[in-house]
Amino acid sequence: MEGGGAHRTPEDVFRDFRARRAGMIKALTTDVEKFYQQCDPEKENLCLYGLPNETWEVNLPAEEVPPELPEPALGINFARDGMDEKDWLSLVAVHSDAWLLAVAFYFGARFGFDKESRKRLFSMINNLPTIYEVVTGTAKKQVKEKTPKSSSKINKSGTKPSRLPELNSRGPKMPPPKDEDDSGGEEEEGEEHENALCGACNDNYGQDEFWICCDACETWYHGKCVKITPAKAEHIKQYKCPNCSSSSKRARA
Repeated sequence: MEGGGAHRTPEDVFRDFRARRAGMIKALTTDVEKFYQQCDPEKENLCLYGLPNETWEVNLPAEEVPPELPEPALGINFARDGMDEKDWLSLVAVHSDAWLLAVAFYFGARFGFDKESRKRLFSMINNLPTIYEVVTGTAKKQVKEKTPKSSSKINKSGTKPSRLPELNSRGPKMPPPKDEDDSGGEEEEGEEHENALCGACNDNYGQDEFWICCDACETWYHGKCVKITPAKAEHIKQYKCPNCSSSSKRARA
């Protein structure tokens, strides 16, 4: 985020925070194989960076002192082979959360946010699950605890959760028909979808977005996050997300 002389708001900083967060979540979930390979313990001290365009990179820390932005945890690659993979990813996630907060509040200080602006910024940040919660699956458990169970899921091919009754008539997999006297079910389903989180970027669904569900872990994803289009979904009999596909490959290996 460029500073310049322009006035910046907490919303501007939050957009930067959310984009960097999305990139780091991709590194630790959907792109985990690539991330794992880049964190070779034989290399120098490496850092995981989330970028403002929702991508990530593993790189050496900045050479200048002080750096332009706060630096992420140094040497994440050294612990890679000395820990269980899940524990290592969780550790990187914790440090990633700390770095994101540092960057956000660095911008807050740089742009002269007052007490109310800082409070507004932190409130927006705190409404999102942490990267640690996403990587460990805690965020999904929290959502399930808050939402009532429904007899049907979001349609794989169409897929605006807010318009489920209208779209259930088409798609490769249709939920079972509901009884006409099943009052209240639709309201419960709507509440569930409102709290649905994408397993890749961990954002809530938005209007006019395509979603797909993993048949193995029953996690929902934005189609764009897992590179599945509505047309592709029509020909998929059983969809497995990148995490479940990777687990299957490792089990066979």
